[in-house]
Amino acid sequence: MNILYIHQYFLTPQEPGGTRSYWLAQELIKNGHKVTMITSSTKFKEEIKKINVDGIEVIYFKEDYDQNMSITRRLKAFLKFMYKSSRIGLKQRNIDLVIATSTPLTIGIPALILKWFKNKPFVFEVRDLWPEVPIQMGAIKNKWMIKATRSLEKLIYKNAAHVIALSPGMQDGVLQYIPIDKTSMIPNMAKMDEFWPREKNDLLVEKLGLNKNSFKAVHFGSLGLANGAHTIIESAKLLKDYKDIEFLFVGGGSTEKQLVDEVKKYQLDNVKFLGKFPMKDVSEIVNFSDVSLISFLDLPILYTNSPNKLFDSLSAGKPIVVNSAGWTKSIAEDYLCGYYANPKYPQELADKILFLKNNPSTASEMGINSRNLAEKVYDKSILCKQFVKVIENVSHVINKGSTI
Repeated sequence: MNILYIHQYFLTPQEPGGTRSYWLAQELIKNGHKVTMITSSTKFKEEIKKINVDGIEVIYFKEDYDQNMSITRRLKAFLKFMYKSSRIGLKQRNIDLVIATSTPLTIGIPALILKWFKNKPFVFEVRDLWPEVPIQMGAIKNKWMIKATRSLEKLIYKNAAHVIALSPGMQDGVLQYIPIDKTSMIPNMAKMDEFWPREKNDLLVEKLGLNKNSFKAVHFGSLGLANGAHTIIESAKLLKDYKDIEFLFVGGGSTEKQLVDEVKKYQLDNVKFLGKFPMKDVSEIVNFSDVSLISFLDLPILYTNSPNKLFDSLSAGKPIVVNSAGWTKSIAEDYLCGYYANPKYPQELADKILFLKNNPSTASEMGINSRNLAEKVYDKSILCKQFVKVIENVSHVINKGSTI
């Protein structure tokens, strides 16, 4: 098949951030399919730049976006990408299938346009339940806008040949609109060759100005509003007098400055903001840390999340502490690879960190369980194959002329 893949934030392993689309595209190529990726970037001078990235034909067009933008600027970025990707998509020839991956929800509009104007079927991937996430977070308050965005969500799902959700909760959200046989659940994936247990990189520990002998709790990835990382700072305040415990933040986002200001205000020497790194360095930092913290705001819609950092932490063989009372809580508790800490009570996270610090054998056992779970259930080699199988089955049904 000749597949057109639309992803506003496509990244490679050499760039900081999520690389799911890269690995899925690689597996599609391995199975004989051609993949053309439409995405945005500001790393090129040209308005449109076409390059081959490890076998993926990537069409970059210049469009800025980051989490520090205001809601208005973000909306403009979403709409510009929607418009530009629609124009570029309509110019592509011999396309057999379109894959559109959210967020934002507007990523589905180019797919709809290609279906309506060029009769190209599409598969829609739900990485977050938009618009419900921004609605519950208070970013969308206008009643008309709420109704319009929910109508768009329904329109996209009903027109899709198939919908792939990244968690059971997301799939439940999709099932409000379409039957279960038009959906699949394929979560984010563990990257066993990117995150794995090994000797600690003491040179990097020293370079980053960290205490070689401290117990390190790491939060890596986005520091956006949805991550609710302020609850970690509250727990860090409770552990301020423990000089052998360090909280590490790797990554950045819209709340970073606020968090840094809070740390300065309370003179929390036990909290370090390390900045953004390529995946190779993130892997080293996670490896020399002792526990991984998976944090989100305490909103029901965010209980459905499928965070990259969780699966990378499992792959790294780390005990995890999650604060969402959804399926990630079940993963931590059912597979004995970590704990749930209620974000309303910072003392719970503080207590879990102290317990793991004082009980290294338990922490070690949880780390082993994490790695085993990643290897047997969530490794990308397993989930990428599942994804390709779904795509090929969808294509088969389409070619037979069946109703999906």
